[in-house]
Amino acid sequence: MSSDDSTRSRKRLSRDERRRQLLDVAWQLVRNEGTDALSLGHLAERAGVTKPVVYDHFETRTGLLVALYQQYDERQCQMFEQALTRSDANLVSRAWVIAEAYVDCVMSQGLEIPGVSAALAGSPEMEALKRACEQPFLDRCRDALVGFSPSGTVGAAGMRLLVGAADALSQAVAAGELEAGQAKAELQAAIVAMVERQ
Repeated sequence: MSSDDSTRSRKRLSRDERRRQLLDVAWQLVRNEGTDALSLGHLAERAGVTKPVVYDHFETRTGLLVALYQQYDERQCQMFEQALTRSDANLVSRAWVIAEAYVDCVMSQGLEIPGVSAALAGSPEMEALKRACEQPFLDRCRDALVGFSPSGTVGAAGMRLLVGAADALSQAVAAGELEAGQAKAELQAAIVAMVERQ
C-alpha cells in the first residue's frame, strides 16, 4: 500500500472530534508536565497535528486555557445535575449532593484545574469566564437549597461561603491533604449550617 493509500484510509476527525482530542491531549500535558509546558506548538506536536490546526481551534494560549476551564465547568454542572435528580428532597441530602458533586469533579481533574486557573489569573478573559460559569452554578445551588431556609431565601454571602468552602476543601483533597469523604462531610455540614442560619 502506498503512503497515499494509507493516508486516505485513516479516518479524518470532524471539527468537534478534533477539538475534543486536542483538549484531551492538553489535559494530559498539564497533568504530566505542568501548565507552563502548555503551548499551542507543544500541543500540536503531542497531538500529532500541524500548528495551524491547533491555532484554528484556540487562536491563543489563553483561548486554550479558557476552553479547558469551560470543559471543566461543563463537567461539574453535569455531575451536579445528575446527582440532584437522584437526591431526596431534604436539606441534608441536597447539601450532600452539592458537596459530593463539587469534590468529585475537582478530583476527576486532579491538580490540573488549579494550574489552569492560575495560568489565567488576572486575565480579563478569566474574570469574565469565572463570572459566567459561577453564576449559573450558584443559582442552581440556591434553587436546590432555598426551600429549606427558615427565611425562604439564601443570601449572596451564604452562596459565597459555599463556593469558598467547596473550593478550599476540594483543592485540599486534590493535593492529598484531606480524604475525599472527610471533605465532603465538612462541606455538607457547612452548607446545612449556612442554610439554617438564613
